[in-house]
Amino acid sequence: MQGMIHWLHAFRPRTLPLAVSSIIAGSAMAMIVDGRVEGTSFSGTVLALAMLTAILLQVLSNLANDLGDHQHGTDNAGRVGPQRTVQSGSITPERMKRAMVICGMLAFISGCALITIALGFTLGTMLFLAIGLLAIGAAVKYTFGRNAYGYAGLGDISVFLFFGIVGVCGTFYLHTSAFAWPVLFPAIAFGLLSTGVLNVNNMRDIANDAASGKRTVVVRMGSANARIYHTLLICGGLLGLIGFALLADLGWSMWLFLLVAPGFIIHLKHVWSAPEPRALDPQLKVLALGTFATALLFAAGVILAV
Repeated sequence: MQGMIHWLHAFRPRTLPLAVSSIIAGSAMAMIVDGRVEGTSFSGTVLALAMLTAILLQVLSNLANDLGDHQHGTDNAGRVGPQRTVQSGSITPERMKRAMVICGMLAFISGCALITIALGFTLGTMLFLAIGLLAIGAAVKYTFGRNAYGYAGLGDISVFLFFGIVGVCGTFYLHTSAFAWPVLFPAIAFGLLSTGVLNVNNMRDIANDAASGKRTVVVRMGSANARIYHTLLICGGLLGLIGFALLADLGWSMWLFLLVAPGFIIHLKHVWSAPEPRALDPQLKVLALGTFATALLFAAGVILAV
């Protein structure tokens, strides 16, 4: 029983709602065109498999991050936040590596089932297979192994692309086998909000990251500029959804996501008033769940509008 608790801790369940936010948003966009454009349709099977694949990729990333930061010495006594499982000795590096292999294989199988059911055997299938392999690689190489890109400050770009552009636009395409440029508005929005979650994490860990040679965007720009950057990420995310609501012009329900806006404002207030980086830790959960709630309200707005 104790071992299961350690593995559950390594999976980091609180990160999983964020992982499926872009899937929910992309699927909602598919519902808008369902039945309006010949040959396009929303698929519950695609939604389920896309969510499963996203969750497996997030768990894989969490496991790799647990092991990678331990190997690089970033997980140490000076780290802020929950103690990691490899760092504490609860899970050995060897067992963590095996878990990563298993999780990676499951993500690959789930992804293959997803793109085959959605697209059949086409050129698009090969393209999405390549994207899937890149996603698995990105999940592993964030902090694990040599030349981990998270240590070079490229984590923000990766999150924006995979949690935003690829997550939303890719899901939309898997449902509809088509692309529509307005999808970029929610794709950019959720990419920016998801990057905000990483930015809070990096603001919290700035001192230890700098001491460990982890050159995140926050370490490079400093705490003061990181707060400005964070404000732009959150405001940019909301503006992206506002832009889509104006463009779609589908009625009042498309504005339901604004119900979360006061929570984002309060979040920003806490970010700006935090007396020390350690005080930012609760805001990770706040922003992740806020982004998830935004995705749910966005989807609810679409359902009511169509």
